[in-house]
Amino acid sequence: MESDRGYGGQEVGWLLHLPPDYQLTPNSQSKNIMTAAGVPCVPGYHGENQDADFLEAEADRIKYPVLIKAVKGGGGKGMRIAHAKADFQAQLQSAKSEAMSSFGDDHVLVEKYITTPRHIEVQVFADKHGNCVALGERDCSIQRRHQKILEESPAPHLPDATRKDIWAKARSAALAVGYEGAGTVEFIFDNDSGEFFFMEMNTRLQVEHPVTEMVTGQDLVHWQIKVAEGAPLPLTQDEVEAYMATSGHAIEARIYAENPDQGFIPDSGTLLHVRTPAATEDVRIDAGFVAGDEVSAHYDPMIAKLIVRGATREEAIRKLAAALEEYEIAGPITNIEFLKTICRSSDFISGDVETGYIDKHRAELFPAKTIDAEVLAQVALACLQRDASLASRVQAGFEGSGIGFGPGYQVHQISFADLTPGAKNDSRHEVRIQQTGDRTYNVTVQGVVFEQVVSHDNSNANIVTSFFPHTRLDTTVIRDGDTIIAFQKGTQYRLTIPPAKWMEKALGMKDIKNSVLAPMPCKVLRVEVAAGDTVEKDQPLVVIESMKMETVIRSPHKGVIAKVVHQKGVSQSSAIYIPPRSLFRIAISPDLGFRTE
Repeated sequence: MESDRGYGGQEVGWLLHLPPDYQLTPNSQSKNIMTAAGVPCVPGYHGENQDADFLEAEADRIKYPVLIKAVKGGGGKGMRIAHAKADFQAQLQSAKSEAMSSFGDDHVLVEKYITTPRHIEVQVFADKHGNCVALGERDCSIQRRHQKILEESPAPHLPDATRKDIWAKARSAALAVGYEGAGTVEFIFDNDSGEFFFMEMNTRLQVEHPVTEMVTGQDLVHWQIKVAEGAPLPLTQDEVEAYMATSGHAIEARIYAENPDQGFIPDSGTLLHVRTPAATEDVRIDAGFVAGDEVSAHYDPMIAKLIVRGATREEAIRKLAAALEEYEIAGPITNIEFLKTICRSSDFISGDVETGYIDKHRAELFPAKTIDAEVLAQVALACLQRDASLASRVQAGFEGSGIGFGPGYQVHQISFADLTPGAKNDSRHEVRIQQTGDRTYNVTVQGVVFEQVVSHDNSNANIVTSFFPHTRLDTTVIRDGDTIIAFQKGTQYRLTIPPAKWMEKALGMKDIKNSVLAPMPCKVLRVEVAAGDTVEKDQPLVVIESMKMETVIRSPHKGVIAKVVHQKGVSQSSAIYIPPRSLFRIAISPDLGFRTE
């Protein structure tokens, strides 16, 4: 039995029945089996020789770029790309290290890397009576770190002849090994040539199987149970295809606790607030967490899956975008805002996709972000109405001032720092509030004045409702200490009330800011530098592991390493990330540090 590791990392087991003499084969053996069955494979080396120099020679023979992949890999782990000979050994070491950590085996294969690939996989099902069907294909090309974040069925712009051919090859792959049960045959499709190549077969139901359920109308878990009981498949290939011809299009979005603007690094912490879209016949939410749950640093950071269906691909994208705007998650940073941006990307809407989509559209997908004056006004009103101690903190010099006109009619000056991913570093916003009557305020936001704003706060529902001169706004505001998460008009904002300048100095916070810190809770796998070393900008400093993923921490500037605080094998609980300043100096901190000066 194999299992998907998702929804916070718990094992989600599925029934799998194989013949008594059948053994699961690693990637290298499976390539040989597929070639014998007439299933095309990517040129490469799939043998047992793991000598680093030999593998490099094979890469030279195949020609760069090459893909280095763990033999027992999956989920993008143990996978690296060497674009040139000079990159090969470093990428090989990284792939082997992650493969050993994830699978207990560091054997890799080396293959030609397709430069404009799509990831297309076919859901197959076989029974013990010799029947095997392909339940359509899924395009999983929108990826980061070789892991899928959007899956859709059917694949856009796939010629009918190619679609039928890839189904046939997937069925041949399953029949070649006498397979029984649910499986996914994964292919790399070359956008340039129109060819496709076998990549691997996953012997389980995968995370994205609801997409297939949406377009086939079938419960695949029920199929698993029936096949395990010895029953024949419920449908023939012709019956499956007849239903799919009228079923429309489905898309699944994976909701992750991660920060896309910081290289998709995972995030963790308590889910302070969770609001999901309303489930309908065409909107499905598979969730493993609710408000109050902890997203652990020890497992995969997936929180939920959002699956939608439309009569056409365009309608499915619109439904996905609308459902994402209804999603609200406060606590760890999530990829929801990033997914919304993809839904607005013109090439994605047109179906012009490939696995390198995010890197090729980086400028479009990671735009600079601004915050509306009404958002700041709503957040300030929520803070003022919910925190009776705010006035005393302001008067104590935290950040601003209070001018007394009686207990309920003071003027409050509040400063916010914008932590929204994509916001300009150190952007601060000043908000001035003067109460003029019962629940009535004049609010000034950086020169913009809103007069006679009537505001009501339902703190139990985290909703602040305000009647501005031109509109009514309902804003969800969640406060966790000095961190504030707000949702307005389907967009999330993250703010903080920063400490006063004198407090930063008193607490030594400037020293921390001038250090290179661990961006997430982690374990130190390798330290690449030592005190006294001179480093260049972007040079690797340390390799860390968190949520089953390796991350390379690089030097943000040229400099000299003043101190290395932690060594290999040390677990680090800090999740603080503060962007480095233009000048680096020696600093002392309990966090993972690589001090430069």
